[in-house]
Amino acid sequence: MSYALITGASKGIGKAIAECLAQRSYDLLLVAQTEELLRKVATELGEKYKIKAQWLALDLAEQSAAQQVLNWVQQNDFPVSILVNNAGYGLWGNFNELTLNDQNNMLQVNVWTMINLTHLMIPVLLQQPQAYILNTGSMAGFQSIPTFGLYSASKALVNTFTRALAHELKHTSISVSLLAPGSVKTGFVERAGMLHLKRTSDKMALSAETVARIAVKGMFNGRKELIPGLSNQFTALMVRLLPKSVIEQIAASLYRRKD
Repeated sequence: MSYALITGASKGIGKAIAECLAQRSYDLLLVAQTEELLRKVATELGEKYKIKAQWLALDLAEQSAAQQVLNWVQQNDFPVSILVNNAGYGLWGNFNELTLNDQNNMLQVNVWTMINLTHLMIPVLLQQPQAYILNTGSMAGFQSIPTFGLYSASKALVNTFTRALAHELKHTSISVSLLAPGSVKTGFVERAGMLHLKRTSDKMALSAETVARIAVKGMFNGRKELIPGLSNQFTALMVRLLPKSVIEQIAASLYRRKD
């Protein structure tokens, strides 16, 4: 069986996608920052599903991260047929109050490493008779969100880039899909600094396992866009229909801190 390469694979949606693919007997290449968590996930999935699970601990905010991943793949001659660009995170707060360094690191992970790795891996994927790219965007990418502006902008790029790439590659052996989840029960809210929204978020959130099952099934079915949850699908429709000023006012009221 060929390999599935997954970034942000140590926890959350990435880990759940890795398990879904292991269930289908895919060997795994797991990439994330925390070595201890990666080793644990690789060992557990390898033993449970009798597959090969390799891992690479790497800070994806490094400008050379994508090249380092490609070097690892080529040096070990891994036959990769699935690329899952899942790594990403958010930062909550007013743009001018967050540090520029922190925001640039977020953009590096959410946007540039994803773009660079996709570009570098396409020739590798084209060596397979059938290959897949799954990019994790977000519901946030369908709208501008005050106090979450740069994150939503980064995911807007992921959303639109992925759909464009799907069109460009539609006559090749690579199928491209966008996963655009809403709230998911992971550590995202805590890392983003949005603890004031945790209770509301948890009420609306899907499990990472549910999102992963929808993502993997849709990817293999060749669907271009995957929005888990009927409420999220309805929201995505409303965002497209309502005036932007209305959407921004609603988003601002939902995301602001209520002291």
